[in-house]
Amino acid sequence: MNLIVLLDTHALLWWMSDDAALSPRAKDVILNPEHTVLVSAATLWEIAIKQRKGKLSGCEDYLERYPTWHARWGFATLDIRPEHAIRAGLIPAAHSDPFDRMLIAQSQLLGAALVTRDPSIRGLHPNCLW
Repeated sequence: MNLIVLLDTHALLWWMSDDAALSPRAKDVILNPEHTVLVSAATLWEIAIKQRKGKLSGCEDYLERYPTWHARWGFATLDIRPEHAIRAGLIPAAHSDPFDRMLIAQSQLLGAALVTRDPSIRGLHPNCLW
């Protein structure tokens, strides 16, 4: 069964660092070659901002060569489209993180599962896995 999954930023970062915080289920889903694994341009944007602000380090090479890394891991990069922006803007104001809003919108419109540990996302989007 081909499952489409979109990685939340923390899931991608934990994947990159082989961090044990990435759940075994999430890791199995990501490793399954039958699944389509997506990384949103919003995630690249969030990583770049956090790096610039000094809240994240060690991602310079990833940001410079993300197409190479994504190809190596079998991931696809998901662009932000106008319909994604509109859906993200319509998500209830209770969730203010613009990156999370974009990931929720993209996963909803694509019918993708969102790989996230974030309980605030899980409360807004029923198709999450962890």
